[in-house]
Amino acid sequence: MWAYFERLLDSSTLSPHGICLLWEPELIWLHVVSDACIAAAYFSIPFALAILVTKRRDLQFGWVYWAFAIFITACGLTHLLSIYTLWVPVYGIEGLVKALTAIASIFTAAALWPLLPKILTIPSPFELEKVQAALEVEEIKRRDATLLLKQVGEAQRAMRESVARLTAVVETAVDGVILFDAQARILLFNPACERLFGYRAGEVMNLDIGMLMSDQGKRLPAAHAQRFATGETTGLRKDGSHFPMDLSVGQAWQDGELIYVGIVHDLTARKLTEQQLQQAQKMETVGQLSGGIAHDFNNLLTVIIGNAEHLSEQLKGRPDLRQFADDICQSGERGAELTQRLLAFSRRQLLRPQTIDCRELILSMLKLFKRTLRENIEISTAFGPGTIQAFADRSQLESAVLNLALNAQDAMPSGGHLTLSTELAAVDDDYRALHPEMASGAYALISITDDGEGMTPEVIEHAFEPFFTTKEVGKGSGLGLSMVYGFAKQSDGHVSIYSEQGLGTTIRIYLPCAGGQLLTDATDNEDAAPRGHETILIAEDDPFVRSSVILRVEALGYRVVAAVNGKEALQRLRADPGIDMLFTDIVMPGGMSGWELADQARRIRPGLPVLFTSGYALETLVEQGRAQAQAVVLTKPYRKAELAQRLRDAFSAAAVISGP
Repeated sequence: MWAYFERLLDSSTLSPHGICLLWEPELIWLHVVSDACIAAAYFSIPFALAILVTKRRDLQFGWVYWAFAIFITACGLTHLLSIYTLWVPVYGIEGLVKALTAIASIFTAAALWPLLPKILTIPSPFELEKVQAALEVEEIKRRDATLLLKQVGEAQRAMRESVARLTAVVETAVDGVILFDAQARILLFNPACERLFGYRAGEVMNLDIGMLMSDQGKRLPAAHAQRFATGETTGLRKDGSHFPMDLSVGQAWQDGELIYVGIVHDLTARKLTEQQLQQAQKMETVGQLSGGIAHDFNNLLTVIIGNAEHLSEQLKGRPDLRQFADDICQSGERGAELTQRLLAFSRRQLLRPQTIDCRELILSMLKLFKRTLRENIEISTAFGPGTIQAFADRSQLESAVLNLALNAQDAMPSGGHLTLSTELAAVDDDYRALHPEMASGAYALISITDDGEGMTPEVIEHAFEPFFTTKEVGKGSGLGLSMVYGFAKQSDGHVSIYSEQGLGTTIRIYLPCAGGQLLTDATDNEDAAPRGHETILIAEDDPFVRSSVILRVEALGYRVVAAVNGKEALQRLRADPGIDMLFTDIVMPGGMSGWELADQARRIRPGLPVLFTSGYALETLVEQGRAQAQAVVLTKPYRKAELAQRLRDAFSAAAVISGP
C-alpha cells in the first residue's frame, strides 16, 4: 500500500502541465488567473457559511452548511493545485485532493436529496409576504374581535347591573310581584309574595296562579291569563286563610312570548282602618245625635224636676200625693244621670283635667269597691314601677273605673276575682297599625280585669255603642261602656277590650301622661331588643293579629311558619323538623286551646319551647288554674321589645327544663 502511494506521489518521470501549453505565457497566465479567481471565490464561500451557521444557530439543517463548506474548500484546493501543476508535476497529490473532493461532493449530494422535501417546505419570501399579509389581516380581525368582545362585555356588565337593580327592586319591594306566562304558570315569586301567601318561591314555581286566588279566581280559565281581573280581590294563603288584596296585571313580551306581571298589594291594614273609620263615624253620628237629644232632654228634665220639687213642697199635708211627686223627682234625677252619660259618650261634657296619681286613685277607691261590690268578689291590685300620672278629669275617671267594676261584677254572678292595675305603657307603630286613631307615645294605663263569663267577638264589636246591652230589660241602660269610651276619647285617650269566653274580660283605659313623661328607656330597650335566627311556629286564629305578629317576629330575624288553629299547627310541626318554638294564643277555635296544643306539641317534640300569649297576665291565669307558674306568657297588647325578650325567655326556660 505504501509502495502504491510512493509510486503515486513520484513525479520525477512526469512533465509539468505547462509543457502541454508549450509554455505560452498568455495561455499559462490565463489558466493561472482563472484558477486563482475560482479558488479565491471557493475559499470565501466556506468562511461566509461558517459565519452564517455560527451567528444563526436557529437555522435548520446547520450541518449541511458545514458539509458544503468542506466540499467547496476541497474544490478551491483543486484549482490551486491546477496552478501548481503548471510548473511542478504533482499529479498524484492533485489526484488525491480530487478524490477527497469527490468523496465530499458525494456525501453532500447524498445528504442533500433526502433533505430536499423539507427544504422545499421552507417558505419563500413571496410566501412569507403572503403569510405576513395574512397575519396583518388576522391582527386587524383580532383587534376588531377584541373591541367587539370589550363592547359585548360592557353590554353584559350593563345588563347585569340593570338586572341586579331590577332584582333588588323586586326582592325588596313591599308589594308582591308575580311573573306568569300565558298559561298562568308562575315564573317569579318575590319575597313579599312569600310573606303574603305563606309559600316559598320553590313551592309555587310553574304552578297555576289560580292557587293564590279565591274560588272565584280559580274558576278563571288558565288559557286566558290576560283576563285575570284587576282591582280588589281575595287572596288565598297556604294555610287556607283569605285576605283582601289589590291586584294589578300588566303584560310584556319576552323572547317572543307574552308574559304578565302581577302586582299584589295587601289591603288587610286598609280594610281594618276602613272598618275602624266606619265604626268611628257611626259612633260620632250616634254621639252627635245623643248629645243633641241629651241637651234638649235636660231642659225638659229641669222643668219636670223643678215642678216636682215645688209640688212636693206644696203637698206636705197630703203624704199620699206627695209620694207621687217624690217619685217623679227621683225618676227625673235618673233621667238626668242618663243624659249625663249621653253627654259623656258624645264628648260634650265639660271636663276639668288635672294631674292624677293612678296608684293613689285606685287605692282610694278600694273602700268604695268593698262597700259597693258583693262579698263574693275578691279584689286585688297590681301596680307598675314608678309613679304613674295621668292627665284627665278625676271625677269622670273615678266614675269610669267604678262603672267598669260594676260591669265586671255583673259578669261574675257566682263571684270571682277583680284585678285593678296601672302601669306606664307605650303605643308604638305596630299598635297604631291596629288602632290608627291613637297617637304614638307614652300613656298611663289603667286595667280592670275579671274572670267572669267573657264576651263573644260579636258583643265586643258593639260593646261601645250606646244603648247596646246584653243584660235583661230594666237591668242596664247600655250607656256604661259608651260613657267610658266618650270620656277616654275626649281626654285624647283610648279604650280597648280583650275578652275570651270562659276566661273573662280585661278593659284598658289609656290616658295621656302628665308632666311630659317619656319612655326613652323603653325606646332604647326596643332598639337593643334581642334577636334570633330560629324558626317559630305561630298559631293565631285572628288574621289581623296573625299578620301583625308575623311581621314583628320576622323583623327580629326569625323564620316564621303560621297556622290558624291547633290542628294545623300540629300538622306543620310534624312536617317541618326545623321548627324551634311554638308561639300560640291561649284561646283558639277548633276545639283545641293553646294549653292542649302545647301538650300535644311536646309529645311530638319533647322539650319544645312554648310561648303563650293572652290578654291576661300570668298571675291571673295561674289563679284561675289555667296556667302553670313556670309557663312563659306574653300579655296582650305588647311592644316589640317585650316580644323579643319573651321569645328569648321561652328558649331559656326550655333549655333549663331539658338540661341535666
